[in-house]
Amino acid sequence: MGSISLKSVEKWFGDVQVIKGVDLDILDGELIIFVGPSGCGKSTLLRMIAGLEETSRGHILLDGEDVTHKVPSERELSMVFQSYALYPHLSVEENMGFALKTAGAPVSEIDDKVGRAADILKLGDYLDRRPKDLSGGQRQRVAIGRAIVRKPKGFLFDEPLSNLDASLRVDMRFEIARLHKTLESTMVYVTHDQVEAMTLADRIVVLKDGMIMQVGTPRELYEGPQNAFVAQFIGSPKMNLLPCSGDAGSFHLEGGGTGPLPAGASAAPTQLGIRPEHIEITAHGGGHCNGVVQVSEYLGADYFHYVDCGPLGLLTVRTPGSADDIEGQTVGLRFDETRLHFFGADGLRV
Repeated sequence: MGSISLKSVEKWFGDVQVIKGVDLDILDGELIIFVGPSGCGKSTLLRMIAGLEETSRGHILLDGEDVTHKVPSERELSMVFQSYALYPHLSVEENMGFALKTAGAPVSEIDDKVGRAADILKLGDYLDRRPKDLSGGQRQRVAIGRAIVRKPKGFLFDEPLSNLDASLRVDMRFEIARLHKTLESTMVYVTHDQVEAMTLADRIVVLKDGMIMQVGTPRELYEGPQNAFVAQFIGSPKMNLLPCSGDAGSFHLEGGGTGPLPAGASAAPTQLGIRPEHIEITAHGGGHCNGVVQVSEYLGADYFHYVDCGPLGLLTVRTPGSADDIEGQTVGLRFDETRLHFFGADGLRV
């Protein structure tokens, strides 16, 4: 079992509050990801769960037991850091079994647990090597293996892929996803990369300024953001936000574009959100707005077109890579009206 509950958790550094009353329930066996911009408090919150940072107020429960004031060694959680923190003079096998050795475990038990972890992480051919003889991805797998052998109630990952190059990050994302399915253990993962969050998480926790903006599955956050911050943070490229007004069941864009508001809108919107893939390029004058394509980026499968729409700002439009390059052209943009998002002056979804 490895459920984790945060109850009104706060963290203060002197007079500065960095975690502002967080409530969250992490289910047993769930891979949950904390994501947000730098300084949002995601790593601090993870370190509080680990016991590496003191909890100023509130309570942290592990399997229903209050562990708020317990030291890290008493929480039965394993942490994998951004730096690999491997002993350079020890072999892979010795690094992975070091915690068990210092705890006085018998040699047979250490060999058995290290062997199983090495099989899971495909490290069997590297057990005699030193860390300097390994790639970055292999070193990170050793660090994960060191955590596995302890058989913890849960794993805590603090931006474990940020030191790797792009191709290795893709490989390690797969390894962590596979590891989660194999171990069926609770995992709490911190990253600033929303692509990692979208591809790995069962649920995502979006943080800003020490507060939770929204919690949900990747699909829930992508298709139903509850505020403008989540709308633009989740998704690559980010959602377009346009100034708008609304009355009598219709929205209005500067320049004449109009359309229906969703039924039951709670307030008049001030911003309209639309994903780049939900915009169709049409002939000039044939859509909700017009603009000039300033730049077209060809990515193989896709084109990203950056269209200057005057008072509405710069809009990103995603089209198939098989489409024509339209850089420099004046075009119309038609929105899929079933895929629109509206936000009020307070930034909340209406």
